[in-house]
Amino acid sequence: MDYIKLHKQHKYQDVYSRYVTNNHIFPFLENLTKLFTVNIIGKSVKRRPIYSIKVGDGKTKILIWSQMHGNESTTTKALLDLLNTLKDHSFSYILKACSFYIIPILNPDGAHSYTRLNANKEDLNRDAQILSQPESLVLREAFNCFKPHFCFNLHGQRTIFSAGKTNKPATVSFLSPAENENRNITRTRRIAMELIAIMNKVLQSYIPNQVGVYDDSFNLNCVGDTFQSLKVPTILFEAGHYKDDYNREQTRLYIYIALLSAISSLSKTKITGTYYQDYLKIPQNEKLFYDIILRNCKLSLTEKNAEKDVGFLFKEEIRNNNVVFLPIVEKISNLEHFYGHKELKVNNSLVLGESGELLKEGYANDFVLINNELFVLKSIKN
Repeated sequence: MDYIKLHKQHKYQDVYSRYVTNNHIFPFLENLTKLFTVNIIGKSVKRRPIYSIKVGDGKTKILIWSQMHGNESTTTKALLDLLNTLKDHSFSYILKACSFYIIPILNPDGAHSYTRLNANKEDLNRDAQILSQPESLVLREAFNCFKPHFCFNLHGQRTIFSAGKTNKPATVSFLSPAENENRNITRTRRIAMELIAIMNKVLQSYIPNQVGVYDDSFNLNCVGDTFQSLKVPTILFEAGHYKDDYNREQTRLYIYIALLSAISSLSKTKITGTYYQDYLKIPQNEKLFYDIILRNCKLSLTEKNAEKDVGFLFKEEIRNNNVVFLPIVEKISNLEHFYGHKELKVNNSLVLGESGELLKEGYANDFVLINNELFVLKSIKN
């Protein structure tokens, strides 16, 4: 299957970049064909509609939700592309084998304000037991009524993650969550692991050594752990960083590939968990990246042994309905065991803040002075 060609054919071009809200996806939902059933299945804290999409009439039932965290939008874009693909008659075999219940934006208030939390400042992914939030109740009601055979829990992750202890970013990550304190590899988990292994095999052709898994620490308050404990194979998808792809349009492609390869496999093959071992070979995510590292900086004219590395992480902010990335000094230290998505060797040059002030952790600015020359941090090229 030529996934790149398929994505080019079916990518929904009207939704792009990082800021994705109900307003962005509504024209897409409104124009779906009669194959699809769109409903409002609840309201958020601020009374924004929560939409569902149903499609397919097969026996294998798959529940998918995205933007549980409002600022994690890459997977929502990939879902729109996937739904466009399912209109293609070439994929009618999927709709004959599977039934889908999709919630494209579970947390529309968080999406609108571009925050992880909902309008009550609660993390919906820590509310699986108490069910204190209206959005949590909507998801649980969908789970209870639809009675899925598989759950796909779609998220986005920060740029800090590497695929293992390497200089490769974790562009896509997965997890088959634990279902008990002992983190036993149960049959339910093995089924999820086998499906992840299938997706990983496909992805390695496109992003070799850039797929990771999260550790399986158990927390029953997390939705994935709860659904797994209820004996429904559940997979966490995480959209991560790809080189120079801060708008996550390239990662969007790889999440699309993962989703399409998964549902295609479920349409053709019974996943039993027998072949789960390859999941265990996927490297665990490590936190080894900064967005920018300035190497070997002199940070003071007077202080001896002041040469250090400066690691920046981008803070994401909404300005005029666009996401902007503000460099923040995260760490001043010897960062030889860390990597930058962009790096610059300044060779003992004096590095100061924009106005000549000493750099400190927490410094926020697009600019620094290097040997008294103003330098735009985001202009760095490796």
